[in-house]
Amino acid sequence: MRSSQSVNSSISANGYINDEITFLAPCPKLCNVPTVIVMVGLPARGKTFIARKLTHYLNWIGYKTKVFNLGEYRRKNFGATKPPSFYHPDNKEAVASRLKCCALALEDMTEFLKSGSGEVAVFDATNTTRARRKFIYDHCDKNGHKVFFIESCLENPEIEMQNITEVKVGCPDYKDMNAEDAIKDFKARIENYRLAYQPLSVDYDRKLSFIKIMNVGEQYQINKVEGFVQSKSVYYLMNMNIIPRTIYLVRHGETEYNQENRIGGDPQLSDRGVQFAEKLAEFMSGENIPELKVWTSQLRRTVQSAEYVSAAVSNVVTEKWKALNEIDAGICDELTYNEIKEKFPEEYKARSESKFYYRYPRGESYEDLVNRLEPVIMELERKRDILVICHQGVMRCLLAYFLDHELTALPWLEVPLHTVFKLSPTAYGCKEEKFTFGVDAVSTHHIPSIESSENLQTDLD
Repeated sequence: MRSSQSVNSSISANGYINDEITFLAPCPKLCNVPTVIVMVGLPARGKTFIARKLTHYLNWIGYKTKVFNLGEYRRKNFGATKPPSFYHPDNKEAVASRLKCCALALEDMTEFLKSGSGEVAVFDATNTTRARRKFIYDHCDKNGHKVFFIESCLENPEIEMQNITEVKVGCPDYKDMNAEDAIKDFKARIENYRLAYQPLSVDYDRKLSFIKIMNVGEQYQINKVEGFVQSKSVYYLMNMNIIPRTIYLVRHGETEYNQENRIGGDPQLSDRGVQFAEKLAEFMSGENIPELKVWTSQLRRTVQSAEYVSAAVSNVVTEKWKALNEIDAGICDELTYNEIKEKFPEEYKARSESKFYYRYPRGESYEDLVNRLEPVIMELERKRDILVICHQGVMRCLLAYFLDHELTALPWLEVPLHTVFKLSPTAYGCKEEKFTFGVDAVSTHHIPSIESSENLQTDLD
């Protein structure tokens, strides 16, 4: 948590304001209050998926957020292979062991928030009883943390079975178990949790801040939302897609400006860019996606790339987004980086030294671009399978969101031309696949030298 300043102002006889500045120790009750987001629900309800997705989002918009998964503490302290009886509410020894893991996780969580390393912690566990939720709430209240509960409820057997299958595949508890035994074991675990399950209730828990998500977003129940972090979390959760889907991210085909090492502008595709667009169309046709949605920017190079896909794939719906336009280079638009270095040496150096926060004169920074892309992220969360044809800077921001990269590392992510990134969000991360089609293109990725800012290089689109 950041230190704060107290400014005591008084007006002197001559009318001037005298400011006395005093540095105060961090005070969570007054400002910058850390928030603890507590997951609630039976296993196979998508809690870990929700926790990780929300963490990605909050980090992406600038809140330092970390997941504390209780299962990891259990595996570390008591091993991964525990029978279903370990989760029975009458197994007093196991209940004590699980409570010990909870206490250890809460200690680490509090250290994360109090040390200044973080602003939001997501406590990922079942937390299915009122006693356990009170234990967590009291700990947080004592340490000056706001608490927000997220409960995922599920009454759809088909989706539950999908979730069970995915957990069986991705959960470390079952990595050495065959599929049939893993599913049987996990179902028995769920039933033991169900014996003591006490859902959140507006009547009983009316003083708590929470959101209940029913059947993967069919309905929501929201109670006593407080503060910006909770409001942004609710906004995100009401748009988030828990159902499995695939997102294809790709830059436009190579352009004439790429060949000239020139940034921005609105150039056409080069001959190789056209070849890639044709290959992209063949690839997407082979993916056999009914009613494929294709998003582009408003710039000619992405629209031109999409035209080949529309011609090759039936029932394509194409949308042009101004928000997907490349980062605005301002006074440097349509220049090469050598020209920028010659005409604006101070700007060239400043951007090389702090690329995420640097803003082009009359243009944008990567930080601005992240904010501009938030509506795109919300719509991506609401959609099923979709192809986004965009630009280097934009694609870096989108990849940073889905793959949970640090914001300051975002401007240096390598996203080469003529490469399709296929992303499949899962409960325990995001599966990433890359496809190339043998069409050459110039490289627009440059690694900065750490020896001298004079040698730092940047990228072009």
